[in-house]
Amino acid sequence: MQHRDVRDPLTLCHRIGGRWVRSASDEVRHLVNPATEEVIAVYPAGCAADVDTAVAAARAAQLDWRMTPLGDRLRLIEAAADRIERHADELARLECEEMGRPAAIGVTFVVSAAAQLRASTEDARTYPFERRIADGSGTTRVLRRPLGVAGVITPWNFPVAAVVTAIGPILAAGNTVVVKPSERSPLSTSRLIEVLGLPDGVANLVLGDAGAGKALVEHDDVAFVHFTGSVEVGRLVGSVAGHKLRRAVLELGGKDPVVVDADVDPVATAEAVAFGAFMNTGQICTSMERIYVHRDVAEPFTHALVAAAGRFGFGSDDSLLGPLVDARQRDHVHAHVIDAVSRGATVLTGGYLPPGKGYYYPATVLTNVDESMLVMTEETFGPIAPVQVVDSFAEGLARAAASRYGLAATVYTRDPRNAAAAAGLPAGLVWVNEWQGGAARVYEPAADSGLGATGGHAAYDAATRPTTVFAAGI
Repeated sequence: MQHRDVRDPLTLCHRIGGRWVRSASDEVRHLVNPATEEVIAVYPAGCAADVDTAVAAARAAQLDWRMTPLGDRLRLIEAAADRIERHADELARLECEEMGRPAAIGVTFVVSAAAQLRASTEDARTYPFERRIADGSGTTRVLRRPLGVAGVITPWNFPVAAVVTAIGPILAAGNTVVVKPSERSPLSTSRLIEVLGLPDGVANLVLGDAGAGKALVEHDDVAFVHFTGSVEVGRLVGSVAGHKLRRAVLELGGKDPVVVDADVDPVATAEAVAFGAFMNTGQICTSMERIYVHRDVAEPFTHALVAAAGRFGFGSDDSLLGPLVDARQRDHVHAHVIDAVSRGATVLTGGYLPPGKGYYYPATVLTNVDESMLVMTEETFGPIAPVQVVDSFAEGLARAAASRYGLAATVYTRDPRNAAAAAGLPAGLVWVNEWQGGAARVYEPAADSGLGATGGHAAYDAATRPTTVFAAGI
């Protein structure tokens, strides 16, 4: 990826077989900086011919890559993690330019992604790629073999981390990849694929919009699809994968609930909830989007939540809130607020379109909300904290469970019985007293939030196919 004069848009290319490659089509798209509303890059729309070239490069590289001894593959991936860490400032700056997250905050996520890549290699060292079972007549071996070429389609809200998290186990297992990042975040991913420094053809990049993604999912030589994105597109990806009898892992939308019990410190809990609702401008699939608070602590909790929201400012160098990714996303978020107000919700802070440049939206707290409102039923993906008062912890759990989504849920309680009850929530991830807590995240989204287990050894199960080989008399 070439450097540019800050006054001129950067022209991006695909990266295929270790080289920058121009698109077979002349059709292009423009990338707009969400803070300035200026065009900062021009990138190819992507086409089926581009995908053909990238998949061919990945397929040609896959045999050598899978035959590379596991220890050597893992050392190459660990070296890639080291390079990501060294380039963390640069990658975070590129993320800031394309999707708005303040670079000072983004560095933390890039460094965390590098650590997660290293963790995936540790999982590989303990994964049973081969098991031997002896019996009286011979020996049975269960071999876990790579699938081949994986198509990896990633979202814009964590451009670097989403790619790294997806491809670590896929590559370590011996597959090669073609990555198609969101058309809203091609900058950092382009640089990331270059920074990885993996052998030519092992990690390839095709830029473009939905047409390029469709061509990748439908390609006959793609054996595995890893998709992170919306429910609507995920259904299409899943239907294609099902028709072609192809492996797919789908991590889709969320409408994650929070249940606040009567026995917690309401001020400290509100501070934690503000972080979970407003971090990354609410553009996290596990953002806290539905808050159910016990009536006994509702007043001090809500007061503290409003105070905490006031500390999530925007528009300055040290702001915690960046802009939303684009005008379309801001319109979507504001439409949820307008819908809620029209149905009786109260805006305690925020809830307006700021004047001036940039797709900013203030941290917003709503009360008097209910399930008739979009903000309590559909994914908002913005800095909105809707608070509903409940009369018991059991009611909070019941409302938390009543959703078509099932990605994650968070509960704050000091009661061991209530903590135990929270484990029954229909979600892939359940956190008690600490949002995003814990180390081992092996999970599968429930309901409309996705399909396919991931994390730890489960990611290697997804990236390999078992073959049983029996030999008698040997």
